[in-house]
Amino acid sequence: MSKIALPFHPAPKIPDITLPAGACDAHCHVFGPAARFPFAPSSTYTPVDAPKEKLFELHRHLGFERSVIVQASCHGTDNRAMVDALIAGGDAYRGIAMVKRDIDAGELQALHDAGVRGVRFNFVTHLGAPADHDAIREIVGKIRPFGWHAVLHFDAFRLEELAPFLKSLDVPLVIDHMGRIDVAAGPEQLAFQLLIDLLQDERCWMKVSGSERLSRQGPPFEDAAEYGRMLVERFPDRVLWGTDWPHPNIYENMPDDGALVDLLKIIAPTPDLLKRLLVDNPTRLYWPETL
Repeated sequence: MSKIALPFHPAPKIPDITLPAGACDAHCHVFGPAARFPFAPSSTYTPVDAPKEKLFELHRHLGFERSVIVQASCHGTDNRAMVDALIAGGDAYRGIAMVKRDIDAGELQALHDAGVRGVRFNFVTHLGAPADHDAIREIVGKIRPFGWHAVLHFDAFRLEELAPFLKSLDVPLVIDHMGRIDVAAGPEQLAFQLLIDLLQDERCWMKVSGSERLSRQGPPFEDAAEYGRMLVERFPDRVLWGTDWPHPNIYENMPDDGALVDLLKIIAPTPDLLKRLLVDNPTRLYWPETL
């Protein structure tokens, strides 16, 4: 039986920090509305409706001018809600899809025309069975001509086994939420060191988001944000950050998105690092035609 998700924060604060012009929320979602875009029968959780209008309102409130909307498992490979939001958002919005193994070039072209620039693969236990390696290779072969990348969402304990496979994929890789590491285990832990090793390859990018998921201390989640800072300072040109709104699968301590933005004071502590994280890096990956 799927869990019933908490509603997103009803009134996030205005962030204390001012975001740079062109700032991008590089990881967020739209859910439903279910009456128009039903959730997948295979979903392990039942989210509240979080439609595009609420997302756009949040971005205006926080100061984001651009965004990357990531398909979440509650909609499975039915990308209609995400595509609908991309079309409504225009060129300021890009997307990450989830697709079936047998997807054809025409379907991929339609997604590309809507603004999709990558495909997400899940290896997170609570979201169902991990993605099939052979299927991933086949899909990667299909998306390569479009210049897309693969987004990987995995539990940290899987990384030792996954790392060789990920290195074999010949497209850019973007890792979600700092690989869901155990922030209580310290930076010398194997999972964090394996992430560092993966990032030595210039094809690999990291989302330094998810502090609210990884924190062991709870709000304001600064223990997890410190790991983001380490990654930003070491790999300033291949890091991204996003709100993860509306925060699927969080059942306590639903974060205030304005307070999450304020964590960027820790994650990217200088104006130069903040601009790279929120503006320069997303532009290179999602809007290269503007460079």
